[in-house]
Amino acid sequence: MNEHEKYFLSPARQLTDAEKELVWKKPLSHKVSEAEQRISEEVCRNWNRGEMKIATILLEGDAGSGKTQLAKALSANFGLPYTKVTCFADMDKSDIIGAILPVISSERLERMEPADRNALKALYESDRFHSATEILMDVMGITQETASIKMKQLLKLAVENTGSDAIEYRFYPSEIVRAYQKGYLLEIQEPNVIRDAAVLMALNSALEPDGSINLPTEMVRRHPDFIAVITTNRSYAGSRPLNEALRDRVQHAEKMDLPTKDIMIERAMSKTGYRDEKVLDVLADIIIVLDKTTRANAIKGVAGMRSYFYWTDAIASGASAKGSLYHKVIYKITTDSEEINLLEEALKNDGLLASLEEVLKDVKKNEIVTMQSKSEHGER
Repeated sequence: MNEHEKYFLSPARQLTDAEKELVWKKPLSHKVSEAEQRISEEVCRNWNRGEMKIATILLEGDAGSGKTQLAKALSANFGLPYTKVTCFADMDKSDIIGAILPVISSERLERMEPADRNALKALYESDRFHSATEILMDVMGITQETASIKMKQLLKLAVENTGSDAIEYRFYPSEIVRAYQKGYLLEIQEPNVIRDAAVLMALNSALEPDGSINLPTEMVRRHPDFIAVITTNRSYAGSRPLNEALRDRVQHAEKMDLPTKDIMIERAMSKTGYRDEKVLDVLADIIIVLDKTTRANAIKGVAGMRSYFYWTDAIASGASAKGSLYHKVIYKITTDSEEINLLEEALKNDGLLASLEEVLKDVKKNEIVTMQSKSEHGER
């Protein structure tokens, strides 16, 4: 077994070509974090230990702290196809289980609105390797929540258009069921937003180690390779905490914070190609202070790694560091004047804006010296 496969959970398992495409491929910019290594080792160590098996993982932290990136990295490490479901407030049980859709005649289909007709055709012609919502997202270019709503509309429309025809029904499993049955790594994003207790109960039941899902067509058992990675933002004032029963089913949890400054700089270099460590160091300090200030003042926005990468990239492209600070970082956190003042005060008090100006002056001087040196060498 090579280094790439050392965490593979079922090395003898044969994936289809379509499934192989779903296994995440780590980009060159990916850096292994302590959390990734820790989870990979823990899951492997306990994989064949019966009740001690770790197959439901919680990653809880701020937006931009790398939760989804880590979930995808685990797909690559374990050799499992990656898929995800993004939860929303009005999810119902059909979003957990799937939907039964009647197949209406081609004559009736042709009399329907083009958008509805195309959506139903896409569903009827699919091999059902993908979930119904995923098919609609692809065909109609809509979000998962909108696809869920559209699926319910299509179901009602199809029922109304069956007439006296002999009806054939087809069951379209949800993305959750597909991953559950086929043994994929499923990222469940933000289940703490779900309002309906019955939906949470269905999800809780599915995440039992020896759980099952009762479909209209069959009883589906949890595949032994199925791993659920729950990713949720850390609670802010007024937000709903993660359901206790769901949290209880977790066998390993990680508190996701900003990485250390050294790792921030290393990742920014890798992502953007910008190499000036002094500038990157000050930018990282600014992000860290803004992150602490938002927490201390219950500001709901987040200063995270995404902001750090985009701000670095803007500076690398010649943008004003101070101007882009607002457009890439501060306005992403908040556009409230009072909150912006709090953030600005924190940066001034730590002397970071002055430090940024100083380090950028040094960069400019070095660029001028370099250009003069090149010019002199060229004249000779």
